[in-house]
Amino acid sequence: MSGDAGLDYGGFYARWYKPRLSRFWWLRRRSYLLFVIRELTSVFVAWSVVYLFLMIRAVSQGDREYQQFLEFSRTPWMLALNVVTLCLVVFHTITWFSVAPQAMVVQLRGRRVPGRLILLAHYAAWVVLTALVAFVVLV
Repeated sequence: MSGDAGLDYGGFYARWYKPRLSRFWWLRRRSYLLFVIRELTSVFVAWSVVYLFLMIRAVSQGDREYQQFLEFSRTPWMLALNVVTLCLVVFHTITWFSVAPQAMVVQLRGRRVPGRLILLAHYAAWVVLTALVAFVVLV
């Protein structure tokens, strides 16, 4: 009777209607599927950061550790994991850029900057930074 405020249900009471949902309910709509895939790509973004930290650690420990890291990186399963990671990180980036115009409200001289310009600025920055990294790595 605690919390019932003295009400007597007589053994019967109304139950909330709870429809049973499949664990894969998000497969029914393309937008839900893409959202779930995008959220799961965060795991691969995290892996790329961990991999980078492992490489930095190997470099800081000397040539022998770095060579062991390179041997580890040459294994077929590590190559496959990193190729999948690259694809999913690119997907993550593209989907993030696609929502940036809705997430960012940029005002210039009292007027809102069109979403297309925000999107174009993101892609331009991506291309410039990729070219800069490629130049540093390859030259």
